[in-house]
Amino acid sequence: MSWRPGAPPALLHRRARLLSDLRAFFARHGVLEVETPYLSGAGTTDPQVGSLSLDLPSGRRFLHTSPEFPMKRLLAAGVGDCYQVARVFRADEAGRHHNPEFTLLEWYRVGFDHHRLMDEVEALVRAVDHEGRAAVTRRLTYAQALADHAGVDAHRDDAPALARRARELGLAVQGELDRDAWLDLLLSTVVCPAFPPNRLTLIHDYPASQAALARVRPGDPPVAERFELYWGALELANGFHELGDAAEQRRRFEAERAARAQRGLADVPMDTRLLQALEAGLPDCAGVALGVDRLLMALSGEDDIRRVLAFDTTRA
Repeated sequence: MSWRPGAPPALLHRRARLLSDLRAFFARHGVLEVETPYLSGAGTTDPQVGSLSLDLPSGRRFLHTSPEFPMKRLLAAGVGDCYQVARVFRADEAGRHHNPEFTLLEWYRVGFDHHRLMDEVEALVRAVDHEGRAAVTRRLTYAQALADHAGVDAHRDDAPALARRARELGLAVQGELDRDAWLDLLLSTVVCPAFPPNRLTLIHDYPASQAALARVRPGDPPVAERFELYWGALELANGFHELGDAAEQRRRFEAERAARAQRGLADVPMDTRLLQALEAGLPDCAGVALGVDRLLMALSGEDDIRRVLAFDTTRA
């Protein structure tokens, strides 16, 4: 155990400059900074994300994993373009790229789709990349990324076909995975490590089964209007052309709660206030969440999140 910070003073100064640069970017673009509660009566129903909770005299409260839901309530109330730099909390995430408490930049743009927001995400990274470390940007669809680097059809190959290909590529997996889990494994262990370290990569148009909170665009196949940003192999951001259909959002929440029950995970109450806001009317918008600590890692050439945090979870 050590009382000393994990990040050297130079990186703490760099963090302060990055936060200043981010705020300056949004001030130039006329985007309002907002604050929303860190504690909520609802948690995330996503079975892949763990919520931390507290039992207070007023009842059980969850530390938010993202400010997304209350920010969408602000959008429905007419606040307009907005952003937030928030500390967020996720259970069981600690390691080279994860800390249970981290800093997330989230913003929403009214009238944007996911393609237009990708333009702004790239512009923001360029604005804070004073040394020009990310020299090139490439955009490709999810299907193209999986075809180019893993040799699979992300929309049509079934789980057994994906499992065979994963084993051909040398991945040793114990037990059975569903189709989306195989795709996610191939993306994280085969596709992303192939990205050059000095390149920004934007992957968009995900399978409809991985829509999360994004709209699904009809077609053959239908695709989720979602994107992710990578700097080299490091995932920095996840964005959506936001779903505004309250009934569909409720259906997705219920499906996630059923998946949690099937996996033996604790139930988490859905955010009914978000559903009410969607019923009142969410403006057509796109939103994105970007990991500030990971962005600082990429800007400074660090490969461990503990090097850019004053006190990670082991020093807190």
